[in-house]
Amino acid sequence: MFIQTWNNYLPVIRIFLKRSANGEQTLDMNKTDFMRAAGGRKIKYNFSVTLTKGRVYTGENPAVLVKDLIAVLQQDDVTNKFIRQSVIEFNMNSNCQLTIKNITPAPEETIAEEVKTDDTAANG
Repeated sequence: MFIQTWNNYLPVIRIFLKRSANGEQTLDMNKTDFMRAAGGRKIKYNFSVTLTKGRVYTGENPAVLVKDLIAVLQQDDVTNKFIRQSVIEFNMNSNCQLTIKNITPAPEETIAEEVKTDDTAANG
């Protein structure tokens, strides 16, 4: 139902996914696009979902809007590769603002190096 709408926004979502490594990204989308795709059905446009290595881990069955977003992300080679390596949180509010936040934990090696660098700086 929303595949075509998400496909229209995919190039921008792809850029925002890459930028999310540096901070939260917000994409303002046109609510009319989603209303047209819904075909007159009343749909809740707000959602919050976390993709962990490309998968949704929730007890609930996600809404069609969320399923279609995930399907589009998984079908695109660039975004699929990115989401399979990351933990990404997607939030959309009723004004059709999509927020993308990369919450991937830092690798343990990097943390160990930062601690070692801090110790060296403190002792030096």
